[in-house]
Amino acid sequence: MSDIKSAREIAMEKIEKLGKATDEERLKWKYIPEGEKLAARYLKQDCNLVVELSRYQENVTKYIIEGAEDILIRNINLPKDDLAKRKNRQAMDGLKTLKSDKIGVENVYSKLRSIFQHYREQGEQQRKQAYESLKAEFEARIQEAVQQQLGSLAGIRVDVERQPQFQEEWRKIQAQLGSQYVMLLDEYKRELSAIH
Repeated sequence: MSDIKSAREIAMEKIEKLGKATDEERLKWKYIPEGEKLAARYLKQDCNLVVELSRYQENVTKYIIEGAEDILIRNINLPKDDLAKRKNRQAMDGLKTLKSDKIGVENVYSKLRSIFQHYREQGEQQRKQAYESLKAEFEARIQEAVQQQLGSLAGIRVDVERQPQFQEEWRKIQAQLGSQYVMLLDEYKRELSAIH
């Protein structure tokens, strides 16, 4: 009967097996979240990253930078609107400030700018064509359904763009059209993460 251990005893044994956290691990746990907060503040209030970093001791700045870079990279997205374009520019400027390999960063940025431009130009054209095609398809289906039910009274016009089925189908098509861009974007984000 005394062999049965409580959940607390089992948890304490597991913690003992893990061993004590090193000073390095403690610094990481404390300062990576600090860096994440700094990046969020930078994106919201446009604070000066260099000035903010200078407030920390030299032995912890690498963790601050690590946390900040992660948040900045996550905030680079497809330029779906002007706000997204501004956020991208701001996040990219911040990253360039934090990274020491400026040439490597600029090489990835040129790839990013290329897919952003393609997304805005050819992607916009593809989205317009897909939208018009979907709209025409839905209008034909609804017109046929109305004609079958009402016969000769089928002169009723239905705004297909307001139909939930149309909206849902359009979201699926947009996601499908955007997936190729998202895959490239994710690849470039990984490249940025690897640059020091």
